[in-house]
Amino acid sequence: MQQDSEFLSEGAKILSVHQRLETTGARCAHIFELDDRLHLAVAQLAKDVPGRPAHMNMGNPDVDAVLYDWKDGNFVERSRLVSPSGEDALYFQSGGVNYLGFANLCTGSEPIEFNANSRIYREAGGEWVLDEEIPAFGAKQLHFFSIGDREFLALAQGMLIPGTKPSGHGRSVLLERKGGEWQEFQVLGGKAGYNWESFRIGDQHFLAYADQASPSLIYRWDGTQFVPYQSFSESGGRAFLHFSHEDTEWLAFTDIGSASTLYRWNGELFVAHQPLGEGGAREFELIWHENGLFLVRIRFIEGTPADPKSELVSQIFRWSDGKFILAEEFPTFGATDASYFRADGSDYLVVSNSLTPGIRFRQDTVIYKLALDRVG
Repeated sequence: MQQDSEFLSEGAKILSVHQRLETTGARCAHIFELDDRLHLAVAQLAKDVPGRPAHMNMGNPDVDAVLYDWKDGNFVERSRLVSPSGEDALYFQSGGVNYLGFANLCTGSEPIEFNANSRIYREAGGEWVLDEEIPAFGAKQLHFFSIGDREFLALAQGMLIPGTKPSGHGRSVLLERKGGEWQEFQVLGGKAGYNWESFRIGDQHFLAYADQASPSLIYRWDGTQFVPYQSFSESGGRAFLHFSHEDTEWLAFTDIGSASTLYRWNGELFVAHQPLGEGGAREFELIWHENGLFLVRIRFIEGTPADPKSELVSQIFRWSDGKFILAEEFPTFGATDASYFRADGSDYLVVSNSLTPGIRFRQDTVIYKLALDRVG
């Protein structure tokens, strides 16, 4: 079993291990508040199969998502929801109703089938009940946003595996809420979608889309649909993060095969402003704090799925003089997501780890306590 010290860099000042959760192939660490209580949803990709060789795509996908409640200074497991091969969890509200959606990569039985429904649960009487299933093909992420009184749910999906064919178009798609159901609104394309980020600059609405096997790009709303606006990497896209700071619009983008980059809006386009580190990154988290602005960069793997290196170093940056400065590094293990939260007067960061150094799925999700006042 790994020790707490293995999740910390030598001489760590900002991070300390507060709690570890026993997860398997954890793919997200989604914090949300409901009924004035703090909750954590962890979607899990797979579990280890005894006797089967280690491989990041060879686990048993018949796993549930785990829901935790914050109680007496720790997360306590509350329940589990059916969510086979979960890649993402998303809490959102629509029509005054609470929903919890999951992007599901494949079915929970073997042989694996990537034509699998992604599940949307509805809160009823303090419990989550299945409300709707959305047909998908290798789903990776759900993203909820609105334009005026119109509500949209973006589904990143698609796979490039020989012998697998989608039952539908298999492309990433926007759904719109109509008549109490999610109905297909616009197919955006992409061969292997991973991530979305919606934002607004002035009166313009944008939707950034990251794709593993197709160009990652920003779409602009033209009043009736989203149209391509600016392209980034040709492949390997994993995540976008937008924020406004110091009267400027910023966009962080990561391509898992190369360096992450911070872009600056010049009034028409986003232009490269600062490199943020080597390849392997999968996700960002932004922390607005009284001690400054911080960016967490989460790294997943280096190499290929056939020969991956999961034991990497992720980073926390602090904003200073118009750019991000490295504040602290910390070891992660096939890390997939990070979420900041504040509870009981303290700051915390939950990081989902999905793979051991030996490429096994039974790896802990870690809750760190943050001491952001110690940043020089």
